[in-house]
Amino acid sequence: MLALAKHANTLLMFLLELGVLASVAYWGFTLSPNWAVKLLAGLGGPALFIGAWALFGAGGGENAVYPLTGLARAALEILWFGGGALALYASGLVTPAVVFATLFVVNALLRLVWNQN
Repeated sequence: MLALAKHANTLLMFLLELGVLASVAYWGFTLSPNWAVKLLAGLGGPALFIGAWALFGAGGGENAVYPLTGLARAALEILWFGGGALALYASGLVTPAVVFATLFVVNALLRLVWNQN
């Protein structure tokens, strides 16, 4: 039963990662009535997040170009997932932002307790 819960927590982490990208894209496409700004922010924002994750966090650090561990990894995750929550908040979606942040905190705590990457 614990193994199933750990797998579910890993799945939640992956879905939260995708949620960050969707949140940042949504924020970008709602940022301005100008289509050029919408395209730049809506596509560029997620591209910047993808680049940061690829460089420092991919695969729990195993697939990253410059893998982070310890407090640096924790800071990366707080910035990454906090960025997703802030993007939702900045888009006017306060309740989804709070839910997203709460899910991240629960996921992170469970990963610490269960020694998951």
